[in-house]
Amino acid sequence: MKSKILPLPLPSGGESETLSDQAFRQILSAIVQGEIAPGSKVSELELSRTYGISRGPLREAIHRLEGQKLLVRVPHVGARVVSLSQQELCELYQIRESLEGMACRLAAERITPAAMDELRRVLQAHERDEAFQSGRGYYLQEGDYDFHYRIVQASGNQMLIRLLCDELYQLARMYRIQYSATPHRPRQAYAEHHRILDAIGDGDGELAELLMRRHIRASRLNIENQIAQGNLERTEA
Repeated sequence: MKSKILPLPLPSGGESETLSDQAFRQILSAIVQGEIAPGSKVSELELSRTYGISRGPLREAIHRLEGQKLLVRVPHVGARVVSLSQQELCELYQIRESLEGMACRLAAERITPAAMDELRRVLQAHERDEAFQSGRGYYLQEGDYDFHYRIVQASGNQMLIRLLCDELYQLARMYRIQYSATPHRPRQAYAEHHRILDAIGDGDGELAELLMRRHIRASRLNIENQIAQGNLERTEA
């Protein structure tokens, strides 16, 4: 009997969230969404005023953001928002292609029926998203609402989970959001996700890995094309 797939719950902050947790979450969101631009210098005084938080909890939040690879320390300057070069961004996507492909193969071999239902629910939520329906972008909520995150979790490989769901997750997500609104790419990405989902559901690890690698490679090529077009526009200006 096929299990009923229920709607995803809405995300919410925990009741035990500390001031440092709140600052971390707010600043992380601002960086990932591009409200604080890549390469920007981070002023503790300015952030303290913006978020109404004392310097102690703020410094804890900044330290955590460094751990997420979103802030980098520059000698004699201080903390800045990360800004990857084109080469570094290409390398990040090459890492994702390899490791997420492996995670996808493992997920196809190990995923439970309950986790498979959750994965289907994630794509259903993506399809209902207003921005996706209007063609303005792809659904890019984080954690359990993220198709890629769910697959890595389903792989059961703790080292992959640590690398892809913690150490590199927000950095990759920042660039996924930045380049998600390319015309036609949201629909293409959604179709690619569905083919990956079908392969995982069929238990075909080899095909699931191949499809995930192709999916991330297509995203990388999309980014490279956008960067090339931007460089061309600046040259012609």
